[in-house]
Amino acid sequence: MSSSPSRVYIARLAGLPVYDPNGDQVGKVRDVVVMLRQGHQPPRVLGLVVEVFTRRRIFLPMTRVTSVDAGHVITTGLVNMRRFEQRATEVLVLAELLDRKVTIRETGATAVVFDLAMEQWRTRDWVLSKVAVTEGAKRFRRRGQSHVLDWADVSDLGQAEEGQGATHILAAFESMKPADLAGVLHELSPKRRKEIAAALDDERLADVLEELPEDDQVEILAGLDTERAADVLEEMSPDDAADLIADLPTETAERLLTLMEPDEAEDVRRLLTYEERTAGGLMTSEPVILPADATIADALAHVRNAELSPALAAMVYVCRPPLETPTGRFIGIGHIQRLLREPPSALVSVALDTDLDGLRADDSLHTVSKYLATYNLVAAPVLDDEGRLLGAVTVDDVLDHLLPSDWRESQQQPEVDRNAP
Repeated sequence: MSSSPSRVYIARLAGLPVYDPNGDQVGKVRDVVVMLRQGHQPPRVLGLVVEVFTRRRIFLPMTRVTSVDAGHVITTGLVNMRRFEQRATEVLVLAELLDRKVTIRETGATAVVFDLAMEQWRTRDWVLSKVAVTEGAKRFRRRGQSHVLDWADVSDLGQAEEGQGATHILAAFESMKPADLAGVLHELSPKRRKEIAAALDDERLADVLEELPEDDQVEILAGLDTERAADVLEEMSPDDAADLIADLPTETAERLLTLMEPDEAEDVRRLLTYEERTAGGLMTSEPVILPADATIADALAHVRNAELSPALAAMVYVCRPPLETPTGRFIGIGHIQRLLREPPSALVSVALDTDLDGLRADDSLHTVSKYLATYNLVAAPVLDDEGRLLGAVTVDDVLDHLLPSDWRESQQQPEVDRNAP
């Protein structure tokens, strides 16, 4: 491993791509596995936790790592695709050691870990050799001091801590998409999930909750105080919030709905009246809705909203007033790809698709999926009997219900050689 630097800071490894010798990407680094040892001996680094493209987390032993660089990790090419299962003697550096409080032996001062470094010894073994910490701010000092200390210079790092912070682990995972961060949270202990959820802002936590399995959603929401739980639900899309509230005890659900903003709660209550596996139960009540006199420029401005999913941003729904669901009479769909071929000053109505009848709220999941497939759509309008728009069903929500309930869980696979023909 001569091409690797002698010291690697682990927080910088988070999210790095892992390649095989042919240059094909295997996955991304999610954590580093170490084994603590007695006395002042530095922990031995056993390997990396790598997330492959199916969102399965696998274990990559350090003996199969040929290079660790600032921008990537390279393996020997032989990868065991069995799901990673943490053993009782193993510790995850990013998930468990970042933000932990330690004592500096020389001064007795308390500090917080913000990074750790691993080094390769002459024996070719990797060990955790350095601990980067920040001391608490002292009088007349705006910030605490930062130090990089030898492993033996700190104590208590191996002791589990109640109320452990999450500032530095979130910094390490800051660039992650919500679905990827949800995958990380799912693999953590309930204690650590609760601590990280408490440190996330409401909007980020809402985005992550939408990507988690139902059991994790309920567990995390139950760990929040009631008012914050209501705030997080408000940040979720109404259909996801309705799905989550439906999994809660009736008394808890009603209390949260009472604490939510009336308009937000009304949307969720309306969605809760539909059966889960119907168009009404799948739809969101907040698609992009425009009046008939809107211009192409208006439509493009609305779909630029970064909070819209790609499926919701793929089309606009033109209706008579009122423009809040349930709307006035539904007129037609404006496909963004079609609108882009018209001048920005032109009216949206000149490029509408008015031939689609739309779905009905009680249409089954089978009918919805067949409708999307027949017309090659990523989203579809849901109408009531009077032709008013109730909402829109998107393909991602349909897939979520078509796949097995545990599709977010990784299944074990046999060991494979990625270089095999």
